Amino acid sequence: MTIKDYFSSLFKGTWSLLQGMQVTGKELVTPKITKQYPENRDSLVIPERFRATLKFVYDSEGNHKCIACGLCQMNCPNGTIHIDTKMVEMPDGKKKRKLDKYMYDLGSCTFCQLCVLSCPHGAIEFSNDFEQAVFTRDKLVQQLNYLPEKEPAPAPAAAANGDATKIEK
Repeated sequence: MTIKDYFSSLFKGTWSLLQGMQVTGKELVTPKITKQYPENRDSLVIPERFRATLKFVYDSEGNHKCIACGLCQMNCPNGTIHIDTKMVEMPDGKKKRKLDKYMYDLGSCTFCQLCVLSCPHGAIEFSNDFEQAVFTRDKLVQQLNYLPEKEPAPAPAAAANGDATKIEK
């Protein structure tokens, strides 16, 4: 190593140090914005488009729109969703597939929203509930259809026999 190389590398090192100190000095004098998270939960603003966890859409009567078609399960890129179905006999004698369990693994979800976009009935959506910290991974697996599904109402006996009563005015 020559003296020229030594002083050249010394100059480059000093220049690099001064550039780093300039960046640090700028950050030292800028005003800081600190979120006091646990204390400001009531005033915390979460954007509407934030995707936190998947949930079912229930109507006012407690019914969900899921028809157990399985499109969300097929479109999930990493197998986060698992649907179990059962065959139920309807009052008219036809058999229909019904949702038994809708399991969702939050720990392996990539929040890509392919399941929500592919649902033909708009039965699932993402919520803004971002506080999902748990101590074990088993608690990240959730059953989304937590409300018991109402059984279909039996057909009236008079309508089944073909006897129609006339209502007089």
